[in-house]
Amino acid sequence: MSDALLTGRVALVTGAAQGIGKAIAEVLVQRGARVVLADPGTGIDGSGADPKLVEAVAKKIGDGAAAFGDSIATPSGAAAAVDLAVRRFGGLDIVVNNAAILRDAFIFKLEPRDWEAVLRTNLTGAALVTAAAAAVLRDNAKANRGATPYGWGRIVNIGSTAGFYGNFGQVSYASAKAGLLGLTRVTALDMSRSGVTANLVAPFAATRVTETIKPQNDAQAQYKARALSVSPKHVANFVAFLCSPAAQKISGQVFGIRAREVFLFQQPRPVARIVNGAGEWTNDDLAAAVQQSFAANFTPLTTDLESFSSEPIV
Repeated sequence: MSDALLTGRVALVTGAAQGIGKAIAEVLVQRGARVVLADPGTGIDGSGADPKLVEAVAKKIGDGAAAFGDSIATPSGAAAAVDLAVRRFGGLDIVVNNAAILRDAFIFKLEPRDWEAVLRTNLTGAALVTAAAAAVLRDNAKANRGATPYGWGRIVNIGSTAGFYGNFGQVSYASAKAGLLGLTRVTALDMSRSGVTANLVAPFAATRVTETIKPQNDAQAQYKARALSVSPKHVANFVAFLCSPAAQKISGQVFGIRAREVFLFQQPRPVARIVNGAGEWTNDDLAAAVQQSFAANFTPLTTDLESFSSEPIV
């Protein structure tokens, strides 16, 4: 990929002070983009705040980066982050919703405050940033910013396989990440006429989230050990590809990145059908039909940690 492939574009990356978000911001700048790094510097559970963290990262990246140290999980915070990109760099073309916190608990120990905090950051924050940016991206399309027709608009949501597979004790985190799939699909549809794409990337890499995993069995322990060996730059490289001209026609898709492996995930669609043309189903009829036509297609109750416990290609 040419180092100048994203020249002229402006990006906003949330959760950019460390880990995957930091790697994405660095690679986008290396490709020629200018980037606003948004991160209030909270702990992995969303507690505390230290905006100096993101300020230091932006300073290290250089003139192509600007720091935003407030939370994006409020309408005013999301709008302010978008406004900073427009004021500092003259526009906005790329949004990467990466910010996330983690407060694990089994469903029978769910704390409403923890649930609300996780969804507010991981899902509501992404929706608010996307909504604030969408107006700018639509105006870009009307003005044919950068090209005719407009082809610079990109939205990338950083999800998790926990949102598709589930994992023990991650009811809030998995629910928020599953919600990002719906947000991605609707955004892709709503923004298609403006030439703006929206995709979801589920990363496998060494992050603060990975470090907090408490394995429930040997397979999950192997997953954690292997994930901690994977650099987040692989995820960043794929996100940069999605932002490039080569990905203009890719939208509404779900990808997984594990080191040098790239996965395309299927999305929920009907795989089997039963019909009773004679009248209402009885319980016995349903039991027989479900067993005959559905049982072989049921999704196994395995976690994402077990499904991706093989050795990554690093």
